[in-house]
Amino acid sequence: MAPRTVLFLLFDDVQSLDVTGPLEVFAGAETHTPGTYRIRTASPDGGPVRTSGGLTVVPDHALADAPDPHTLVVPGGQGTRGPQPALTEWLRRHGPRAERLVSVCTGAILLAGAGLLDGRRATTHWAYCDKLARDHPAVDVDPDPIYVRDGHVATSAGVTSGIDLALALVEEDLGRDVALGIARHLVVFLRRPGNQAQFSAQLAAQTARREPLREVQRWITEHPDADLTVEALAARASLSARHFARAFQNETGMTPGRYVDRVRLEHARRLLEDTGDGVEEISRACGYGTPEAMRRAFVKSLGTAPVEYRRRFRPAPVH
Repeated sequence: MAPRTVLFLLFDDVQSLDVTGPLEVFAGAETHTPGTYRIRTASPDGGPVRTSGGLTVVPDHALADAPDPHTLVVPGGQGTRGPQPALTEWLRRHGPRAERLVSVCTGAILLAGAGLLDGRRATTHWAYCDKLARDHPAVDVDPDPIYVRDGHVATSAGVTSGIDLALALVEEDLGRDVALGIARHLVVFLRRPGNQAQFSAQLAAQTARREPLREVQRWITEHPDADLTVEALAARASLSARHFARAFQNETGMTPGRYVDRVRLEHARRLLEDTGDGVEEISRACGYGTPEAMRRAFVKSLGTAPVEYRRRFRPAPVH
């Protein structure tokens, strides 16, 4: 295959990890399989840019002189918070030419500003999903996954998810063995599935202010197979069921039932990915009771059954 040009856009106050994380993945692939990727960087005027962390980066090109990319990577950072007319106009004209259009973190804001996400499902850093949806109602914003692929456009969440997405793209281009070798070198997972939530259940919910409720949150996480009805949890907190349910939602932003559902689903996904335990055993360990109950929960939340989820996302044995 002819070398594929991977072009990274640079601008002042870019998040350095949004650039260097995915760039190291593609560079690792080029080292493993020379002639695969040609990595280039470009800023609006070709001049050095200063990242939000204070690092100065010298690009290869000005945007006007940049090569037509196969894969165009648009990072995020503080520089996306305000207007970027030069970048937006360049993206509007050149973005549709790329065979793959990729954003990391709030780079999705720049893509949306250029109209490149209209009518597409997309994500960004959790803190900016509401803004993206509010400012660009034509974009179908999904705040949960670490990355989303819609046709040739791929958007990812916060900084490290750019590495996950880049690994997925390299795996698509060169196969699992190459992607696995890069992941090992970078000491990261081969790739987290794109529909993995940006937050664990514990981070998605707020931590309760009062210790009895915080203790209940810890108990749920440590005992997903226990009786986690509102009545049982209220008894642990020494509160009435009605008072407990109201207080839990007020302090965590999530109903007890929703929190329990997320903890159990997260635990089941981890067991499916990391162990060889059977579905029936996992369903009991996670509090579902029966494989059918777990299957319904998976289909409702993930659109796939546990067996299919394991087939897709459990790492292949390393020999």
